[in-house]
Amino acid sequence: MTEMLDKLAASFQFPIVRYAMAVGVLTALCSSLLGVTLVLKRFSFIGDGLAHVAFGATAIATAVKLSNNVFLVLPITILCAILLLRTGQNAKIKGDAAIAMISVGALAIGYLVMNIFSKASNLAGDVCATLFGSVSILTLSTTDVWLCIGLSVLVVAVFLLFYHKIFAVTFDEDFATATGTRAKLYNLILAVVIAVIIVLAMNLVGSLLVSALVVFPALSAMRVFKNFKAVTISSVIISVVCAAFGILISIVADTPVGATIVAVDIAGFFLFSAAGLFTRRVAG
Repeated sequence: MTEMLDKLAASFQFPIVRYAMAVGVLTALCSSLLGVTLVLKRFSFIGDGLAHVAFGATAIATAVKLSNNVFLVLPITILCAILLLRTGQNAKIKGDAAIAMISVGALAIGYLVMNIFSKASNLAGDVCATLFGSVSILTLSTTDVWLCIGLSVLVVAVFLLFYHKIFAVTFDEDFATATGTRAKLYNLILAVVIAVIIVLAMNLVGSLLVSALVVFPALSAMRVFKNFKAVTISSVIISVVCAAFGILISIVADTPVGATIVAVDIAGFFLFSAAGLFTRRVAG
């Protein structure tokens, strides 16, 4: 135990490790804010679809040798989020089919581009890192950290500003529309914010594991709490704590950061499921 604590203390002497912890916590916070809304609206797989789009955009950015791929990945992901929303409302192409179409197409194009244009000696390693997150937490630059802080502030501000509208659209979109709420506009805002969250989470957990950061904390909170506000707050707390523990464990055990965070999220889900079952039995 002492050896583990000493290793953690030694690791946090490096600024880049502190940067990784800050980015991980901010990413987890933003991901969990809209997780409850996505789960309740049955939009959970939108995050997965957009993550695959981000993978394709990352491959293109790598091929054209952009110094910071966020400036290409973010606009493309936002555009596809809007397209996905519009396509999902088309009677000829249902929402799940639209997600599958865009998701698989972007994944295939991204891998094709990486194979054709990549000059890396270890292509399989690059693809694996993009899909599952970097195997090392020592990959963040100061620019990445400040960009993450700026986007996180934007996500939190949008959520707080439109909280009541998001609540209305989440539970009964038809009623919200009938009462004068511009449901399509707020769905569009949700799509854009989700795209920003996906891009934030890509560097941490990779494109294949992004959905876990969105879904697991929300589902865990729902095992115990029933009120929307309580579920949202507890989801944020669960997500932040799991991300922090995942990063700490990855430092001590030298495991991939993304997979470790998701494993902790899964453990948290089972823990809260057991707590919810115990609470219902006591109350009953």
